[in-house]
Amino acid sequence: MDTLSYKTISANKNTVNKEWVLVDAEGQTLGRMSSVVAKLIRGKFKPNYTPHVDCGDNVIVINAEKIILTGKKWTDKSYIRHTGYPGGQKSLTATELFGKNPARLVEKSVKGMLPKNKLGSALFRNLKVYVGSEHNQEAQKPKTINLNDYL
Repeated sequence: MDTLSYKTISANKNTVNKEWVLVDAEGQTLGRMSSVVAKLIRGKFKPNYTPHVDCGDNVIVINAEKIILTGKKWTDKSYIRHTGYPGGQKSLTATELFGKNPARLVEKSVKGMLPKNKLGSALFRNLKVYVGSEHNQEAQKPKTINLNDYL
């Protein structure tokens, strides 16, 4: 019996096949879209997925200003940060954060769904979010993906 045929093959950074993917956020619910984008960045839809390796795709999200939040999340959802000084806790509602930078809302949502370690930081660099339909990655020839096929 040939035991080598049962050997598990793990991906590494030399054998990984990374692609560029374009996602349109227009009319998409924030959380549902973010979970699919996080899986694409992580590489969970690929057959050679390895948990400790960056084997996901580079994802470009366009039309971040056309995202949808359901219910009363625009007013009730708060984003908290701390300045580092005593009494320095600051909070913004989703509406205030969206008013300052709509792309930040998508970035924070996806970042919260990635691992909280060095790999998660490296994976987050594979995400590009743009307001509007124009992006700077035309040279990479991204493949457009319909999110409804993944939901």
